[in-house]
Amino acid sequence: MTTDLKSPEEELNLVFSALSDPTRRSILERLSAGEASVGELAEPFDMSLPAISKHLGVLEQAGLLSRERDGRFFRCLLQAEAMRDAALWMERYRRFWAQQFDALDAYLSHEEEPEDDTQ
Repeated sequence: MTTDLKSPEEELNLVFSALSDPTRRSILERLSAGEASVGELAEPFDMSLPAISKHLGVLEQAGLLSRERDGRFFRCLLQAEAMRDAALWMERYRRFWAQQFDALDAYLSHEEEPEDDTQ
């Protein structure tokens, strides 16, 4: 029996992998304005519907979008909560780098102070 459950690390890997492609990021940006059909999502790109469908599959696998059948068409919806863990992961490193830059700033400020040569 196979299961579709993924570990948090696997889910994070899927999100970052999906976000690594500019076409997929553009699709997500478009979906942030509201649902869209596959055809509507394909319009701005110079690629076939099967190629767009592959991109949608990657986004769907990563949990970043869902597809719902609407008659003969599929409507795509953004599932932004899947990005939450990626944002939290990046936030840890943003804080780390902010601390590093603060320490560098303090060091450089100290180095710029004139030394008192009077003895």
